[in-house]
Amino acid sequence: MNFFKYMSGAIMCVLGLTACQSANVHHQNRQSQNASQASVPLPDIVTREGKHAFLVDGEPFLLLGAQTNNSANYPAMLDKVWPVVAAMQANTLGIPVAWEQIEPVEGQFDFSFLDVLIEQAAERDIKVVLLWFATWKNNAPHYAPAWVKLDNQRFPRVVTENKRVLNSLSPHGKNTLAADKKAFVRLMTYLRDHDPEHQVIMVQVQNEVGTYGSKRDFSPAAEALFNQTVPEALLKLYQQPAGTWQQVFGENADEYFHAWSIGRYVDDIAAAGKAVKDLPMNVNVALRNPFNPGDGYSMGGPTDNVIDIWKVAAPHIDMISPDIYFRDHKTVNRVLELYSRDDNPLFVAEIGNDQPYARYFFSTLGKQGIGFAPFGMDYTDYANFPLGAKVVNDETIAPFAELYSLMAPWASVWAKLSFENDTWGVAEPHDSTSDKAVWNARVSAKSDDDSQFQQTLDLGRWNAEVSYGRPMFWIDPPTGNHPASGGALIAKLGEDEYLITALRARVTLSPSSEIEQLPYMIERVEEGHFDADGNWVFERVWNGDQTDWGLNFTSQPHILKVKMATYKQ
Repeated sequence: MNFFKYMSGAIMCVLGLTACQSANVHHQNRQSQNASQASVPLPDIVTREGKHAFLVDGEPFLLLGAQTNNSANYPAMLDKVWPVVAAMQANTLGIPVAWEQIEPVEGQFDFSFLDVLIEQAAERDIKVVLLWFATWKNNAPHYAPAWVKLDNQRFPRVVTENKRVLNSLSPHGKNTLAADKKAFVRLMTYLRDHDPEHQVIMVQVQNEVGTYGSKRDFSPAAEALFNQTVPEALLKLYQQPAGTWQQVFGENADEYFHAWSIGRYVDDIAAAGKAVKDLPMNVNVALRNPFNPGDGYSMGGPTDNVIDIWKVAAPHIDMISPDIYFRDHKTVNRVLELYSRDDNPLFVAEIGNDQPYARYFFSTLGKQGIGFAPFGMDYTDYANFPLGAKVVNDETIAPFAELYSLMAPWASVWAKLSFENDTWGVAEPHDSTSDKAVWNARVSAKSDDDSQFQQTLDLGRWNAEVSYGRPMFWIDPPTGNHPASGGALIAKLGEDEYLITALRARVTLSPSSEIEQLPYMIERVEEGHFDADGNWVFERVWNGDQTDWGLNFTSQPHILKVKMATYKQ
C-alpha cells in the first residue's frame, strides 16, 4: 500500500511538510489482502519515530467518533442513532455487535444487522468501529449466547481464592476461547466478503476485559499454569531469572498472571481475525485511578500498571484505548499521558458525554491522539449519569458538535500534521464542579496565581501562553470560563510559523530563553480555512486590535497561520 500518497504537493507547498519516510507496516498478510481488494487500501496503523497515523483510504484519518449505548445494535434502533451522529458532525460510529446476536444457536450465524448497518453507514459516508461483545463485556458474559453463558461446565467461570464462582468467564477455558474465536473469524469473514470498501475501519476485541472481585482465576486449570515458569518474554521484559509467577513477581504475581492470561486470550482471537481481514484492532480499558488505584478495579485488563505486560501478551492488538469517566483535569491528563506511548497510539475509545468531558478533545489531540469518542450518543432513551449526562438531548450534543464542527472540515490536515510535525493541545485546567466558587474566590482575593486558568507551552524558539476568561481588548488576568470549556491546538509549520485554533481562549506567543534577548514581533497572522483538497485558503490578515492583546478565540471557529519574527535593533 502506498501510504505516502496523502502527502500531496499542495499540502507540502502550503504547510511546508516534509516528505514521509518509510513507516513500519505491522502485518505480514496485508499485501496479499490488498491485492484481492486493490481498489481500496485496508485501514492501517503506521508508526514512525514514536508517532502514529491511522490510515483510512490510504490517508491519515482523525476519528471524530460517537459511540452508542450498548443496546443500540439492532436495525430498529439505527433511526435513533444517525440523527445524533449527524448533529455531532462525527465521521465515525462506534457500535456493538454481540456474539449472541450473530450466533444465537451454536453453529448458526446471522449477519442481518451488519447488512443494514454497513449499507446505512455507506449512504451517510460514516465509518464504523465495531465493538465485539463476547466473552467479556465489562467483566461479565452477558452478550455471549445463552448456550455459552448458561453452561458453566463447558464454559467455566472465574473461581476466587475461597472457591466462590464469579460471573466472569475464565481466560483458561479452552472451549470458551475456541467458540469465541470461531464466531469472531466468521465475523471477520463476513467483513472480508461483504465490506470491500472498508466501511468498518476497526474492530474492538471484547469490551473492558477483566474481573471484578478477584485478582485472578484460582480454578485448578489456572493454578496449574500459575505454578509453571513465567514465560520467557516476560522474564526478558522485567529482566528476571526463571521462576514461577509467585517467585518472580511476589505480591504482584496474581494480577500480572491474570493480565497475561487475558492478554494471550484476546491476542489469539485477534490474530485469527486478522488472518482473514487485517483491520486495525484495539482493546478498551476500564481504568483504575492513576493516583489512588486501590484494589476495587477490574483486574486483568490493560490498566496502567500492566500495559507493558499486555504489549508483550497481545502483539496483534494495535491500540490499548482508555475509557475515561473521570471528570477532573488532573486525572484525565494523567490517563492521556499513560496511554499515549511510542508503542501505543492514543485513541479515547469512550469518554463521558456530559459537558465537562468535551474539552478533553483538545488534550487528546495534544497527546497526538488519533481519535475521540463520547459514549452514549443516541436517542435510545438511556443515560449513564453520573458517569455521563442525565439525558441525551440537543444540550448534551452541543459541546461535542462544537468541537467536531471546528475540526471536521480539516480533520485530515490535522491528522497529517500530527504525524509529521510537532503539535500541542491543552484543555482548560480548572474544573466545572467548582467554577462558581473558584471564580468568586479569584475575584475577591485578586490573587496573582493564575495557574488554574492558564498554561504555558514550550514550542521551541517560542512559548505559547494559553489563558481563559479574559476580555478581548484588555490585559485583565484570566478568570476562566464558566463552565470550563476552552482549549487550544497548535501545530508547527516551520521554525517560526504555527497553525493555531482554539475555543474561548487567548493564545499569546513570546520568545523562549533561546531568543529572549532579541527584539521580536508578530510578522503576520492570516485567518483562513482548508479546502476539500487540504489547500490553505486565505481569508484575511489579523492585525492591530486583533493581535495587540494576544490572539483571542471566541466560540466561533477560527484557524490562524501565525508567523513570528526577530529583528536587529
